Amino acid sequence: MIPLMDWILEGLNPSQKEAVVTTEGPVLVLAGPGSGKTRVLTHRIAHLLGKGVPPDAILAVTFTNKAAEEMRYRVRRLTERGKWPTEGLFLGTFHARAIRILRKEASRIGYRPNFTVFDEDDAISLIKEVLKEQGVDTKRFPAGLVMNIISRSKNELLTPEQYGEESGLGDPFSQTIFSVWSTYQKRLFDANAMDFDDLMLHAVRLLRAHPEIARRYQERFRYIHVDEHQDVNTAQHALMTLLAEHHRNICIVGDPDQSI
Repeated sequence: MIPLMDWILEGLNPSQKEAVVTTEGPVLVLAGPGSGKTRVLTHRIAHLLGKGVPPDAILAVTFTNKAAEEMRYRVRRLTERGKWPTEGLFLGTFHARAIRILRKEASRIGYRPNFTVFDEDDAISLIKEVLKEQGVDTKRFPAGLVMNIISRSKNELLTPEQYGEESGLGDPFSQTIFSVWSTYQKRLFDANAMDFDDLMLHAVRLLRAHPEIARRYQERFRYIHVDEHQDVNTAQHALMTLLAEHHRNICIVGDPDQSI
């Protein structure tokens, strides 16, 4: 085991120190903006590496590439001082973690590993094609509105079929959304493509449907960290909960007053 250096805890207040060194079991940190929540995560990761935890057993997720890069920079500065290895450490966005799972396991849900990820413009263009093909009034159902409804539903882990069951399809509006979404989803699948929201949805559904795959990732990630948890949606929460199910060492930081 690599000896832990006291300087990892330098500059931290007592509450921050407690969160950093409490590595076993779930940890929840709630605090306001500018209070050092992200600092807790980066020092906690460095603390684990200093204890000799393998880098590939540590997972940390945040929302944007910019935030992830800032966290990587902070961790790198801390670990360079201790000369601790970081290769294999995953510190990135929720969607980056999901896509890594799907690239390896996509065949389990009928996709090829080289699937394409549609950006927002690609997805809107496909929605417009489907609306035109089905003769839908785009004044009443603009592509952006339809896409937002589909996106929100996917973030709640709904498929078109589940949306249909929940809505009952008892009105023309829900019937149109169901029809357009179903066709849109089939077109994506036929093109070996996913949209951005599919990444989380498919990752969660895959792990739930294949416990043996889920177990492999659960055993690998001994320590999980989630930044800005107040903004986490249902799909993101489900993925992190699934991955933490075995070891249950998950540290969550967030500001409830900034919840979206």
